[in-house]
Amino acid sequence: MTLPAPSPSTAALVTGASSGIGAAIARELATRGHRVVLVARSEDKLREVADQVVAAGGTADVLPTDLADRAARAELLDRVADLGVTVDVLVNNAGFSTTGPVADADVERELDQVEVDVASVVDLTTRWLPGATQRGRGALLNVASTIAFQPFPGQAGYGAAKAHVLSYTQALAAETKGTGVTVTALCPGPVDTGFVAAAGFTEEEAHGSVPRAMWVSAPAVARAGIDGLAKGRTVVVPGAPNRIGAMLAPLVPRSALLPLIARGHPALRRGRPTR
Repeated sequence: MTLPAPSPSTAALVTGASSGIGAAIARELATRGHRVVLVARSEDKLREVADQVVAAGGTADVLPTDLADRAARAELLDRVADLGVTVDVLVNNAGFSTTGPVADADVERELDQVEVDVASVVDLTTRWLPGATQRGRGALLNVASTIAFQPFPGQAGYGAAKAHVLSYTQALAAETKGTGVTVTALCPGPVDTGFVAAAGFTEEEAHGSVPRAMWVSAPAVARAGIDGLAKGRTVVVPGAPNRIGAMLAPLVPRSALLPLIARGHPALRRGRPTR
């Protein structure tokens, strides 16, 4: 089984669903008949996405949650159960990036990044997976990044976090083979979303440092991710240029690649972190 068929008693839970890729994934799942449970910190933004889903004929629930809070994460699946549904599709999309040299970083912000980008993925997956394997059905989509394929000076913590997500997901795909549970890592390249601004880049910096051909829209990324999940693919990299880059990055000597990334990274060129 790949992507479970929607039913009145099941739902797809999407974290980081208030904007960008997460909102696009929620809308994509809703168009395929899935009830979606939207999770993020901002209730107002989640309501806007829920309204869009409902206006398109879907069903959406809103569960505001701070995924950096371990106690809040521990309660999340029980809160979904209180809605009267079982999570058949789990999408771990929530994440953010700090930028700039680690020597100038804010410790609490760096640790929050680990909590949201790494710990929440492990936490929710570990709580959800036993039930899914027992039921013999389920689909897990973890959103990583093309940054996961090499270290990334200027976003050292974020790159390491996404490398963890990719490796973790690939291992889970092997562990769950034959259980009826599908596990996929979605590794988008640059996407025009609020994520770029939240990371501290201006539009000029973002588009000036990455070739236009590598940019993919959030709806296209969402569609590629859900299509890949439905086909049982372990890793999905949307966009041909990004797929080529992901294949080549591990082959280039780090001694040559990392100085190039460091010299080209806007936050390092500025000589200060952006938070």
